[in-house]
Amino acid sequence: MVKCIATDMDGTLLNSMQQISEENKRAILKAQSQGVEVVVATGRSYQEASYVLDEVGLKCPVICVNGAEVRAQSGEILSATPIPNVLAREVAGRLAEKDVYYEVYTNKGAFTIDLKKAVSILVDIVVSANPEMDPKVVEEQAGARVSDGLIHIIEDYEHIFSNEEYQIYKFLAFSFDLDQLGEAQDSLKDLIELEVTKSGIENIEITHRNAQKGIALEAFTKAKGISLEDTVAIGDNFNDVSMFNKAGRAIAMGNASFEIKALCDEVTDTNDNSGVGKAILDLL
Repeated sequence: MVKCIATDMDGTLLNSMQQISEENKRAILKAQSQGVEVVVATGRSYQEASYVLDEVGLKCPVICVNGAEVRAQSGEILSATPIPNVLAREVAGRLAEKDVYYEVYTNKGAFTIDLKKAVSILVDIVVSANPEMDPKVVEEQAGARVSDGLIHIIEDYEHIFSNEEYQIYKFLAFSFDLDQLGEAQDSLKDLIELEVTKSGIENIEITHRNAQKGIALEAFTKAKGISLEDTVAIGDNFNDVSMFNKAGRAIAMGNASFEIKALCDEVTDTNDNSGVGKAILDLL
């Protein structure tokens, strides 16, 4: 019997317009009405995740920044696993040496020192995946991250690294030069306190080694008195693998890569065809 469903957001719960479809919403509400715990497990910050959930009136607990922070349905922080500030400074230095752009996710939101690059990279990623979309529209949506307070502009990341008020959850690094990105990833291999994974071809996500979706999901279900055998994980990319390995059943999106599909027990429809909603209804 399914008692908990964990779903990724980008490429999974969200369609290519970065929205939750009505079919997905109805399926989640139906599951919740039957007592099933539906938890969102995402690489996004809590602010970005809750922004999208609030748009459609959904309330869910959230495993955010790949498990670095876990929030209750009320928004209360249940746990946090940050990267130590000294180690974060080392990561930043190595990414800078490889000339790789990155954003820093913290307990106070996400930060960038280069707004133009932040917007242009997001536009390129979305349009590459969805060629039919108007780049101008995507650029407006990307710019809304700033106007809506989802990402903050800062002159120097050192302000974060040297301030104990900030807990550093994740580095999100981008490069369309895959060799350059690979070199940056290789440069971090000796930092054994870190977990480095991917949510797309052009990025790497860097968190504490104990900040993984699977670890957070295991702790979440244990606190709820739910067996992992009664838990289902739905996702589309490599940062979902840790929760695929923990859950009793793993479901890949139809838009996932062959490698991800091969790791899962079954495959649902694509994110643009409400694959999450269809999977949930099949489970109920």
